[in-house]
Amino acid sequence: MGLYRGYRGSQGQWAWMLHRLSGVGIMLFLMMHIVDTFLAGFGPQVYDHVMALYRAPLFMVLEVVLVAGVVYHAVNGLRVIVIDFWPNALRWHKPLIVAEAIVFLVLFIPAAVIMLGRLFG
Repeated sequence: MGLYRGYRGSQGQWAWMLHRLSGVGIMLFLMMHIVDTFLAGFGPQVYDHVMALYRAPLFMVLEVVLVAGVVYHAVNGLRVIVIDFWPNALRWHKPLIVAEAIVFLVLFIPAAVIMLGRLFG
């Protein structure tokens, strides 16, 4: 039978997919940031209106999502660098992903608590 066995959903493939998604999300944020900074040229009223939108609860939650993406992308990028420069590190692929998850949580949870504290505080 011609079963497709290329995608198995292992930790490495999930890390790859999340790395790409977080990278695209960061790029979209940067594009949005360029546009909102460009709007300053249309006068302070336009810029202030856009900045007021960013203070809305939805944007505050999206800001936390952005931080999650940046932290994940950075930590996963360090794991990729370790594997690229030390090919023997591939033997510890799963423990490296567990370590990545722990470092992500240690960095992200306090940041999320502080950021969401503004929303609920």
